[in-house]
Order: sequence, then C-alpha cells, then structure tokens
Amino acid sequence: MEKTKIPFSTGERILVEIEGLNHAGEGVSHLDGFTVFVPWTAPGDKVEAEVISLKKNYARALPCALHRPSLDRLEADCPHHGICGGCQLQHIRYSKQLHWKRQIVADMLQRLGGLHVKVNPVIGMDDPWSYRNKAQFPVADDNGNLKIGLFEKRSHKVVDVHECLIQHPLNLQAVEVARELIEKLKIPIYNEQTHSGLLRHLLARTSFSKKELLLVLVTNGRLLPGADYLVTQLASRLKNLVGIVQNINTRRGNVVLGEENLLLWGRDYLVEELNGLCFHISAGSFFQVNSRQAAVLFKLVRDYAQIKGGEIIFDLYCGSGAISLFLCKNAGKVIGVESYAPAVRDARKNARLNGITNVEFYTGRAEELMPELIARGYRADIVVVDPPRKGCDEELLAAIVKSRPQRIIYVSCNPATLARDLRYLAASGHIPGEVQPVDMFPHTPHVECATLMSRL
Repeated sequence: MEKTKIPFSTGERILVEIEGLNHAGEGVSHLDGFTVFVPWTAPGDKVEAEVISLKKNYARALPCALHRPSLDRLEADCPHHGICGGCQLQHIRYSKQLHWKRQIVADMLQRLGGLHVKVNPVIGMDDPWSYRNKAQFPVADDNGNLKIGLFEKRSHKVVDVHECLIQHPLNLQAVEVARELIEKLKIPIYNEQTHSGLLRHLLARTSFSKKELLLVLVTNGRLLPGADYLVTQLASRLKNLVGIVQNINTRRGNVVLGEENLLLWGRDYLVEELNGLCFHISAGSFFQVNSRQAAVLFKLVRDYAQIKGGEIIFDLYCGSGAISLFLCKNAGKVIGVESYAPAVRDARKNARLNGITNVEFYTGRAEELMPELIARGYRADIVVVDPPRKGCDEELLAAIVKSRPQRIIYVSCNPATLARDLRYLAASGHIPGEVQPVDMFPHTPHVECATLMSRL
C-alpha cells in the first residue's frame, strides 16, 4: 500500500481555503489531498498558515495572515479571543455556528457510527451571551504576578481574565473581589510542577432565577491565611453571596475539586429554579452550566419519554437529579443513579424540596448498580442516560440492552462517543429515531444532543 505523500514540512507557510469545521472547532482544509486543521478560522476563509505539526494523515497549522475573510466571519468582541482556549467560534456568525454544529453531529454519526439518522437543526439561544452559571478559573503566579482566568489552548498557561462575555456577571464580580483580597493577603499560589503553594482554583456559581452566588476556594491544604478577614470582606462586598466554601484538594493532577469541603460562611449551596422545580446545587454537584438551555433540554427529554402513566424510568448519571425530577410526573417510579455522593445528597434534598416521593436515588457506578437493581426486580420501561464526555462503558450499554426498555433517551455532550454508543445500541435492536442538538455552549464547538431510541 502506497504511503500518503506529505506535500509540505513543519515550519512551512501554506495558503489554504477553509471548507468546514471539525469537532474541536478548528477549520478544515485540504491541500494536495492532505487534510490541514487551522484553529481560529471560519469556513470560507482563505488564510496563510504555518505548519506546526505533521501526522500520517493530517497536519496542524496556525493562521498567520487572512487573505480573504469568510462572509460569515465577525470581529470577536472578547479581548482574549484567539488566546484563551474557551470561545473558539466567537469570530463566526451565530447562525452559522449552529449550522456547523449540526453538520459536525451528522458527520460524526455517519463516519463513526455508520448511522444515517435525522439530525434536527440546533436549538439555539435568542441571546447567546452571559449564559454560564459556573466559572471555574485556575490561579497562577507568573513571576510574582497573580493570574486568574482560563488556560490557553492546549496548554496550562493561565490567561488572566477580567472580562468574559459568556460568564454571568455575578461570577466575574466574585472573581474580581477575590482577586483583590488574594493579592492583599498574599495568599500563596499553587504551583502544579512543584505541588507547592495553596490556592489552586476559584469556582463561582450563580443561580439565574434567584440571583444567588456561591464562591468556592480550592486549596492545596486546610490552613487558609487571613481566612477571617477574607470571609468578612467577601460577604460584605458581594451582596448576592449566599455562601463561601473551601474545597481541599491535595492531589496532583488536573482534577479541580477534592472530596472535602469546609463551609466558611453562609450555606454550601445555592437554589436554582427551572420549569417550576427548585434545585439545591452544592459546590461540586453536576448541573448544566447553561440554565436557560437546560430548561429546554429537560423539557425535550420529558417529551421524548412519552410517559403515559406508571412507567419505571432509570436516569443514569443523574447528577443532582434535575432530569429525574422532571420525569416524575405521571411516572410510576424514577430511579436515579450517580457515582458522586454529594450530588446524590443534593438529588435527595431536591426531591424533598419539591415534594416528590416517587423517586429513589442510588450512589454508585451505573455499570454495577443497574444490573443489581434489575436483579432485585425493577423493570426498565424507559432509560435516560447522560454520561460524561467519555460516553458509556460497554458494560453499561450491555446492561441497558439486557433490561429491554421500550425507549432509551441518550443525552450527550460529545458527538464522537454518542456515535459510538448509538452504533452499539442500534446493533442490539434499539433504533435511533432522531437526534436533537441543543446549543448549551454558544461560541464553543461543544453541543449537547438528545436522541430518542425505540426497541424493535
């Protein structure tokens, strides 16, 4: 078999026309039959780019000069665009972002899943700004200069962020006040290379409905210098603040939160309201970062469930129970399974808060608990699964198939693992009817999808 000839070398400048976007939001071009990925470009751009890496079948290049802009290109308003690794698509007209996200989902399903499934147009936002209810900012000491913000693309170098157009303003206000106090108190900053220093991350969460703010300081140890002054100042200066939590994370690596939380002031949760239901959300609990679009997604899942009355529903990877509680009306029982114990505690609180009694929440791996619950006599009429980006283990997919549900609703934030898992389920007799993307993350390449599958 003849090897693909690489038509250029690392460091060479090439002129390419951008034809589309890949799943990471990078522009895709083909030059002499060779695929080239170029970040920060838009379909329709003609750009000069410098090749930075070569693989067997593709290359990566960085844009150097824009020779012809796409008709869909905009001037990004964010001062960090092109540096920060967050909003890779802010330079593309929003309607076209939605178009390309739908195309990415369709391509993944066909190429990786071998599935020709109807992919509906992406449900977008009327106002795709200031939508994030959670800011999770790393903290760094850059030669004596405090930096709080986001990582540069493909690095752990922190971009110092004072303004972020997709964050709720209360989150940014909390970070700025905390920044001033951290500098004043000279709190030691964590160094991930030496595993020394104290402050690792700032995490701020905001309730859109209640305008409540929860602030979390992630530290490499328990002793927090100037804690009393810090807490007093934060509480007095942040009028929407309902709680300050210190999370202890002494492990090496990239995991942001540790398992121990210390309540420094107020309460350790905030309250969000969606579609008539209230939710207690604690520091580490999973909850969709876009509250407005979460309401759209949850209603979509409930519509797909087609609950007639009395069904037993499994909600796997249930987090703090949001989808579970939306499905309880008219269901016989909803069983939520989640491996993160604090989230399960929140889910149980949320059930009590809303007066819902036909739901049970279990702590553990869905792969282990679902077969056990089925063996104990539970049937599964409907299964909802909302896994992390890595998708479902084959062990869990096999357990779902074995339980023979009438309908499976697969919620996914990763079209690649969605395609892989739908292929497995389709081969096992559950046919996908349609895929509905929801734009949970405007100006990024990420997209949430809900898929309804029915048993043959």
